[in-house]
Amino acid sequence: MAVAPQERVLQAFGEAVGVLIDDFDLIDALHRLCARGVELLDATAVGIMLADPHDDLQVLAVSDENTPVLELFTLLGDGGPCAEAFRTGEPRVNVGLPAAAGAVAPPAFAVRAVQAGYATAHALPLRLRQRSIGAIGLLHAGPHTLGPADIRLGQTLADVATIAVLQQHTAERSNVERAQVQAALVSRTVVEQAKGVLAEHWGTGVDEAFEVLRGHARTRREPLADVSRKVLDGTLAPAALRPADRP
Repeated sequence: MAVAPQERVLQAFGEAVGVLIDDFDLIDALHRLCARGVELLDATAVGIMLADPHDDLQVLAVSDENTPVLELFTLLGDGGPCAEAFRTGEPRVNVGLPAAAGAVAPPAFAVRAVQAGYATAHALPLRLRQRSIGAIGLLHAGPHTLGPADIRLGQTLADVATIAVLQQHTAERSNVERAQVQAALVSRTVVEQAKGVLAEHWGTGVDEAFEVLRGHARTRREPLADVSRKVLDGTLAPAALRPADRP
């Protein structure tokens, strides 16, 4: 039996709150939040970006870990809708990508997105009091309009992501926000490197390598970044990660 939309929303936020109450893995929590965004807002791909100390947006989590999708969200944060939402603190929704790509001086993100098969983009800011610390971006394979209720839901997802980032550490408030953002970005870099190493070693896609890393971390209740560091420094061999029933 199909789950009612209201119940799906409650399930999503019940899961998010449960994650934040206990010790949690930030990258894994945001990855799940992206996956929920795909489900609740009927998106094809969802990504969460944080601003680094230079106010450049960096991809922290995506619903699809494939390299082309990561690269596309990087472009969305570099002059695309996510950059605009971060800069203005306001939603940037219902962006028609074919129209943008057909402009006299088309943005790079629009050209690449259309080539990848996407038609619509949206972005909402990750807001902390009176400023933005990042953005959440949504891509749709076809024309898709977000109505007021959808925008409120998307903004709530962005707010949950903001809370998750700030919940990662408890420290003196003076410099904690910048330190937390930087720590999150470093963790994402480590995960990215480790899944690349595993994908090359096994001759598989990076999305599959990420799922194996994630499964190992969750089974052993270790932070995803810590498991990734072990892969990079050689203390955790690829053979120890690969399920026994797979080649």
